[in-house]
Formats: sequence, structure tokens, C-alpha cells
Amino acid sequence: MAYSRILIAYFSRRGNNYVGGSILNLPIGNTEVIAKKIQELTGGDMFEIKTIKPYPEDYTETTKVAQEEKRQNARPELAAKLDNINSYDVIFLGYPNWWGTMPMAVFTFLESYDFSGKTIVPFCTHEGSRMGSSERDIKKLCSNAKVLPGLAIRGSNVNKADTSIANWLERLNLIS
Repeated sequence: MAYSRILIAYFSRRGNNYVGGSILNLPIGNTEVIAKKIQELTGGDMFEIKTIKPYPEDYTETTKVAQEEKRQNARPELAAKLDNINSYDVIFLGYPNWWGTMPMAVFTFLESYDFSGKTIVPFCTHEGSRMGSSERDIKKLCSNAKVLPGLAIRGSNVNKADTSIANWLERLNLIS
């Protein structure tokens, strides 16, 4: 592999989530499940994008907060920062599709660093809305980065996604 350092940065929500038409209590968020599978295949470093102010426990309340953040173009404050983005060549960026794009906390993350010359590889979990406008939004926010085609995994399928993930990484020449 030509890349020296890989980062897997992801935003994930555990607890009450909409999965396959029902509200389920997930001990590990769907996006984190995918991030860990990518880590197993690439050996990349993990970084969880977390907000200082937690989202409500209730799924419906969280969707209302997320919709209001999007409407306001908010940038929620993050709980932690990466020490050195410069040590990474490839950044896998994972998130659930919230209201047709990434959660606003992921916008905060992308605006917090200089991704010039980096390769960003998006992946998202969803329940039918796929990538939404997130790839276009990443390209707009990180215009000096190379953004590879993303992978959208239905939340209810995350535990059965190993082959899809491996095939996607092979197509992108990120694993052999």
C-alpha cells in the first residue's frame, strides 16, 4: 500500500436508533461498527468525533436537534481534537446520514483541520437515504483534498457488511 498513515474518524450514535423500521437500543452505534471493520482491514488509527453537549437519549428528540442544527448551519463544539492531522495521508470519514447529509458535528470536524493534499474516503450508515449530499458537502468543505467514492451501508445491515467493505476498499486500491 502506498499510504503511510490512515485515520478512521467517525461520528456514531449509540443508544436509541432507527433501524429497519423500529427504534432499537444499540450498545455500539452503526457507524462505529463499520469504522471498526475498516480498521481491521486497514490498520488505521481510530478517532471518534464527539460533541461536548451530548444528543438526547430519545431518538425522536435527537432527530429534532439534528434538524435544528442543520437549519441553523450550526457547528457543535467537539469534545476532543486530533493532535496532528499532518501525520495522516488517508482519512476515512464515517457518519450517519442525518437529514440528507452528515451530522453538523462532522462539518465542525472538517472545518477544524487543513485537509490539503489528503485523501478523504467517506462512509455512512443510513436507513434508505444512502450518502445524500454528504460527498458533495465534503468536496465543498475540503476543496484541496481528494475525495474518493463513498460507501453507504444500511444500518440494519452493518453486521453483515464485511464483504461489501472489503470489496469497496479493494476497488479503491486501499487494501490488496
